[in-house]
Amino acid sequence: MHYNRRRFIETLTASSAVLLTNSATAFAPKASPISSNQYAWITFYNRDKRDWNADLDASLAEYVKSGLTAYEPSFSNVEEVKRLAPLLKKHNLTMPSAYVGSVLHDPTEGKRSIETALAIAEAAQPLGLKILVSNPSPLKWGSSDIKNDSQLIEQAKNLEFLGSELRKRGVILAYHTHDVELRAGAREFHHMLQNTDPKNVGFCLDVHWVYRGAGNSQVALFDVVKMYGKRVVELHIRQSVGNVWGEIFGEGDIDYPRLVRELQALKVKPLLVLEQCLEGQSPNTVKAVEAHQRDLAYAKQVFAGWL
Repeated sequence: MHYNRRRFIETLTASSAVLLTNSATAFAPKASPISSNQYAWITFYNRDKRDWNADLDASLAEYVKSGLTAYEPSFSNVEEVKRLAPLLKKHNLTMPSAYVGSVLHDPTEGKRSIETALAIAEAAQPLGLKILVSNPSPLKWGSSDIKNDSQLIEQAKNLEFLGSELRKRGVILAYHTHDVELRAGAREFHHMLQNTDPKNVGFCLDVHWVYRGAGNSQVALFDVVKMYGKRVVELHIRQSVGNVWGEIFGEGDIDYPRLVRELQALKVKPLLVLEQCLEGQSPNTVKAVEAHQRDLAYAKQVFAGWL
């Protein structure tokens, strides 16, 4: 079975902040460690026919065995924030970022999504939240349908409004994409970044989704870095080998040392979030804890200048 974030999302029903500037973004808390998104762990658990959310306390106990001390959860409502709060404290985990899905191309759904995202941010901020990552949903997950011009205009307007409201609350909005936004000349992707203010909307560069969405192209990936690198406030880090997601973050199709050099040249220091997920053809040689121990070790080498 092919586990991916799309299916996962379908199951989901100011001094401390660092503000963006017109020319560059900045998110560089000096003590912020490498984090990991919960979704990567879900894919490992699913492969072993386990449920990450069945006993979140036990799942997070395994999480910290990997050496990770920061965690990026996904939330769909405030109650999930409240349930997680005592477990973060118990396992001594920080939460500099969180992922929240949204539907922003429709006026009615957009209003609901904005209200939900703001409520989640307000509940999560006392837990250390600084960045709220959101990927505006496509028309239908897994479909080849793409949004029309009026829907793109509506979505950009709502993304800008959400970002401005989060900024007032001391939280940065980070726009995230999968591959669908890169279709049709990447019109959705470019419209969101060309028609929102960098002060209000940062960019969560999910490196491999941009690479894959552009037809497995490093040329396109690094062109995106040239165009929007100064807006990058967070990296989602994943590697493939032969264009298949590997179990371990290491050498592969994407030149991560080059990515580090190019972002350093832009004086950008994003939050680092491992998201080494599994898909149907991924190797099956290690369990989640060992895989993330090895991810973390390699990431500390590649991103040493930022740690």
